[in-house]
Amino acid sequence: MVSEELEEIEGQISDVLRALGNGFQKLEKIKDSSRRNRQLEELTDKMRECKRLIKEFDREMEEHEYKNDAETNRILNEKKQSMIKELNSYVALKKRYTSDLENKRVDLFDGPGEGFAEESVLLASNMTNQQLINRGNQMMDETDQAIHRAKKVVHETIDVGTETAAALKSQTEQMSRIVNELDSIHFSLKKASQLVRELGRQ
Repeated sequence: MVSEELEEIEGQISDVLRALGNGFQKLEKIKDSSRRNRQLEELTDKMRECKRLIKEFDREMEEHEYKNDAETNRILNEKKQSMIKELNSYVALKKRYTSDLENKRVDLFDGPGEGFAEESVLLASNMTNQQLINRGNQMMDETDQAIHRAKKVVHETIDVGTETAAALKSQTEQMSRIVNELDSIHFSLKKASQLVRELGRQ
């Protein structure tokens, strides 16, 4: 037979788990980031309380184990495992929501999102001064790197343009020399043709 203490603790755990389920359903509907943070803090407190109660349940089980038959101990152990599993599912949910909020903070300064300007301001207000300074320094470093890359591209373009202009100039000069040489050859051929005609007359 299960002791009254165990039944009482089990009832308290059930109440906390039910409150966690309702709390996460409520969290789904909250859009405001600061309210989400507060709700997550409340849920975290409830999870700590649930963990404490499960440990207390486990201690009571061990104390009464020798008084219970094997079937009762098996049922109690299954209940404990079920409660731990349910609590772990809420811990995983909490981690996911916390991760989502952290990602939104990281994206805060990356430009306007899908209409979340007001929410971004609230996220900024939740960041510490050191986080804001670090993020600002990171942005300046990224901007400096982007400017450096742009300057490099400009210099490379100028170099290519200069080389192309020099090559074109060289080719133009070469073409000019060829034209002069062709004119000279044409003149020589014309003079040779004239000499041949004069020789033919003699």
